[in-house]
Amino acid sequence: MNRNIAFIVAVALAAPVTVTAQETNPIEPHHVATLRSVGTVEVSPDGSLAAYLLSVPRRPLDEDSGGSWTELHVLDMAEAGSSRPFVAGSVNVGRPSFRGNEEILYTSRRGSDKASALYGIPVGGGESRKLVEHANGVGSYVLSPDGSRVAFLAREETAKELKTLREKGFNQEIYEEDRPLTRLWIADVPALDADRSDDGSKPVLVESVDGHVISAVWSPGGERLATVTTPTALIDDSYTSKSVAIVDASMDDFPVVSEVEAIGKLGQVEFSPNGERVAAVSAADRHDPAAGRLMLLGGADDFNDLLPDLEGHVASFAWEDDEHLLYAASVGVWSTLGRVSIDGEAETLIEPGGPIGLSFSLPRGGGAAALVADSPDHPREIYRYDPAEPRAPPVRMTNSNPWLDDIDLARQAVVRHTAPDGLELEGLLLYPLNYEEGRRYPLILIVHGGPESHHGNGWLTSYSNLGQLAAARGFAAFYPNYRGSTGRGVEFSKLGQHAAAGPEFDDLIVAVDHLIEIGLVDRDRVGITGGSYGGYASAWGATYYSDRFAAAIPFVGISNNISKLGTTDIPLEMKLVHHRTTLWDDWDYFEKSSPIYYVKRNRTPTLILHGKEDPRVHPSQSLELHRHLKTLGQAPVRLVLYPGEGHGNRRSAARLDYMLRTLRWMEHYLKGPGGDPPAHEIDHAAWLPWAESGDDADEEAATPDAESTGGDE
Repeated sequence: MNRNIAFIVAVALAAPVTVTAQETNPIEPHHVATLRSVGTVEVSPDGSLAAYLLSVPRRPLDEDSGGSWTELHVLDMAEAGSSRPFVAGSVNVGRPSFRGNEEILYTSRRGSDKASALYGIPVGGGESRKLVEHANGVGSYVLSPDGSRVAFLAREETAKELKTLREKGFNQEIYEEDRPLTRLWIADVPALDADRSDDGSKPVLVESVDGHVISAVWSPGGERLATVTTPTALIDDSYTSKSVAIVDASMDDFPVVSEVEAIGKLGQVEFSPNGERVAAVSAADRHDPAAGRLMLLGGADDFNDLLPDLEGHVASFAWEDDEHLLYAASVGVWSTLGRVSIDGEAETLIEPGGPIGLSFSLPRGGGAAALVADSPDHPREIYRYDPAEPRAPPVRMTNSNPWLDDIDLARQAVVRHTAPDGLELEGLLLYPLNYEEGRRYPLILIVHGGPESHHGNGWLTSYSNLGQLAAARGFAAFYPNYRGSTGRGVEFSKLGQHAAAGPEFDDLIVAVDHLIEIGLVDRDRVGITGGSYGGYASAWGATYYSDRFAAAIPFVGISNNISKLGTTDIPLEMKLVHHRTTLWDDWDYFEKSSPIYYVKRNRTPTLILHGKEDPRVHPSQSLELHRHLKTLGQAPVRLVLYPGEGHGNRRSAARLDYMLRTLRWMEHYLKGPGGDPPAHEIDHAAWLPWAESGDDADEEAATPDAESTGGDE
């Protein structure tokens, strides 16, 4: 079976070895719709077990449409493949944690619960028992080191008088002013041998912590809490205005003993084992697009970057001892695991080039870590890695999609090339499944959002990233990491600031030209798609660069930067780390960086998709683009809106519909007859082995163009 081989393709290298056409077992839409993926993981204090969450998509037409189920599974860290479900089925489980080595805690809404509560289940198996509940639900939580208390997040309770008014129709919304704050609560946790009814205590609100609480973490001794807060519940504040408040949890009134304002975006915060230091993943400054520096926090404005020379972005870390931290970071399209001392002496433990792992859990007493990682062959799984044996590669421990072992996947490669200004760029290429040397193929350019994001050399296929699905149908698929992407340090990530749609989107054309020059891509059969900022790039490809793209699919994308700034929920973030100016100070810049400014150039068939409840990029952005393109009438255009969806599709039915529509649009215009768009109806059941196809749908609308459904053209 032809498995993925990751390798480098540089400008000077020849095309890869030919893969002879053969009978294959390609990936299909129903496979992508049911892909399972590992989420949060925590290792028991003794290192013997790992409790983790498994995301299990609902099967379209077989289950009610909704978000993926989240199950609790437990892995024996000594034996690969030993994972077993603990709380599974039609459930939604929140973050697991161990209380000693005897009990696993998790949040869920079970039975007659009106809101999510904290539950515990014995490690040896048995029934779950409710430990803590709250009227508005137990949200994110952290267990105290001795297991006797839990600090958790929950919304403020609505006053009885306000509830009565709302029931009588006074349900007006005071825009951005009446959003309830999330507050910090502390509750006692019943002993292992006690029932909750034996205690009778109720959660206590930590009134000393003002504003909206994002997260909290205990000091190792349990006497303090480090809380991350913002002034309001607005998403813009969570990007631009975080503070760290240290609370004395040994006092009844929980006084705040110190407070540090973040210097920019802020991520994970953790105490050292002795409780004397606090480390955090932080931005370098207010204009840094992403939190990716590993910092020691001191007093006000005292942030010490432990890895100042890292040309990458730290994603997560854990204290190994009082003097050393382990960290996971993105470095280009790869990831790495390293160790650094509080004096800044660093060493690399896992060299870039293996599985892409950006989160991990380390047992409290030391030992092997559970690393959550993906690869070109599979979505996120758990790997075992022992920092004491740095030369030993991580060992894969779980296989959540065993059927993938029988699927023929396309070859995936890292491609490096140079922009005209000398900047080295890189991206990821999926060759057509049965690639033949010397043939030119249609290309789908898949642009990431952000732009403070990047594609890593791992699993690249999802409902909104056609990846292997496209390759199985004879397309090449390329994922460019254009300037402004993360993974290459602060300087690279700032290259797109105050230059929207300029050199950053020129980089996309440079990438396409490179793939044409090496003989892989047909210049006349190139499509572009992406979500959010990738949707912006796709709208730019349908207008400004319309002569270069034969099909475009913007998803939740920007079309008008002027109106976007007046409708987005992150206006300050847009100013600080994107545009570095305001609308009223530079109208010309915002106007000329808007795709609608160039709509008269449009000759590209454009499929526009958007969630109707999107707060980040308002659906009016897609309405504007659609109206102008349709009024001009120079090329086919279609707009699909998804009720109930926001900045990306969450429900299983909406995800399947998106996948089928985008695949069909690309096949119709890059491989099929082109011309008028395909019918707007889709027989979704025709794509699902477990469903019966409807008789009322047009057969032509149910499948891609007949001559282009195979792995070859």
